[in-house]
Amino acid sequence: MFRKMWCAAALAAAMLPAHAQDAQREEVRKLQQRVDELDKRVQDAENAAAQAQAQASSRPQRESALNPAVSVILNGVYGNFSRDPNTYRLNGFVPTLGEVSPGVRGFSLGESELAFMANVDHVFRGVLIASITPEDTIGVEEGYIQTLALSNGLTMKAGRFFSAIGYQNQVHAHAWDFTDMSLAGKVFLGNQLNEDGVQLKWVAPTPIYLDFGVELGRGRPFPGTEPNKNGWGSQNFFGHVGGDLGTGYAYQVGLSHYRTSPQDRQYSDTDSSGTDVTNSFSGNSRLWVVDGILKWAPDRNPTYYNFKLQGEYFRRNEDGNLTYDTTASSLGTMTSSYQSRQSGWYLQGVWQFNPLWRVGYRFDRLNSGTTSIGLVDSGALTAADFPILNPYNPHRHTAMIDWNPSEFSRIRLQVARDYSRQGEPDNQIFLQYIVSLGAHGAHKF
Repeated sequence: MFRKMWCAAALAAAMLPAHAQDAQREEVRKLQQRVDELDKRVQDAENAAAQAQAQASSRPQRESALNPAVSVILNGVYGNFSRDPNTYRLNGFVPTLGEVSPGVRGFSLGESELAFMANVDHVFRGVLIASITPEDTIGVEEGYIQTLALSNGLTMKAGRFFSAIGYQNQVHAHAWDFTDMSLAGKVFLGNQLNEDGVQLKWVAPTPIYLDFGVELGRGRPFPGTEPNKNGWGSQNFFGHVGGDLGTGYAYQVGLSHYRTSPQDRQYSDTDSSGTDVTNSFSGNSRLWVVDGILKWAPDRNPTYYNFKLQGEYFRRNEDGNLTYDTTASSLGTMTSSYQSRQSGWYLQGVWQFNPLWRVGYRFDRLNSGTTSIGLVDSGALTAADFPILNPYNPHRHTAMIDWNPSEFSRIRLQVARDYSRQGEPDNQIFLQYIVSLGAHGAHKF
């Protein structure tokens, strides 16, 4: 721009009479000198801006590491049960207590969540999510680093994280569409499987979404046990495919295979004499999971109306040795072979019929399948000594309605008729609130 001004001034000077040109030449010379000075200032400013931009490209990661995104999830529940939740059992399956319990009667804080996350630098991102239980204990749900700079669709994660087995296992409890986990998730994953290990995932450069991944874990949580060895104690192989189906429809289906080898995995039972005993299993556990989800929103806009259909099918094969009465408190410790082939599934649908309101229904079904207990087959003990493993197919009906005044709060009413225990069903009512404070990342598809 300054060069154009100088040229215009020079042209004007050339058109003046001769006696005025000397004075004009001096003015033009001075103007040219000023233009040169301004050009130099502009160049210096551009160089300074480029240098500042180069410095800023690495500075935000370091600053965000000292100022991470922080969020708090508060979860409160009122529970009403027709049967005592302290005696809850999923007949035909282990585990029998702990994480599979439906909750407590009356008011409870529920499990709350405290999360910290930030980019460490241009290579890594760090996440720490702690759970605070109603019993005032703090545990680490997830704590891992994740790569940011690997190319060709590769991502690596290391630390503790929710395993990518199935669909719902990777979703935090506050983002579930129902208050509790499916029955299949309870009996096959101990409610929710978070593994210590590494995960490598590849997203293919294809027109549709396609990923493959592998996890190598310590094998610490159920269905595994705390191992005392080098290397890994569990492996999970998974893959997903997804995309759009016409206007307003999107889908994703996945397949997972989880392998672990529990050693002395204990569970409580009551034998034929009415004595409480502790039994244990050692051997191999193989779990297959098929999952699928279909979403619909008119014109791809889910703000007002949308529908989500979600389901998973689990199949587990276990074989090894079953030890009866490990503490010899009843008939004495005995060990023999054990095999089981069990399965389960659920299907749920959630309909948002208003920007603030949703309704949903879920059906759960388990199949205890075929179980072979060597101590029973040989006549050393009877099936009555292993009542929790007697054949039974639990199922449950669940309905919910929730009100969502914003993306940061939710009030839910849920009712269920649970046939997990043989005999009289359990009528369950939950009134729940979930609120989110602070920054929080986007949820899974």
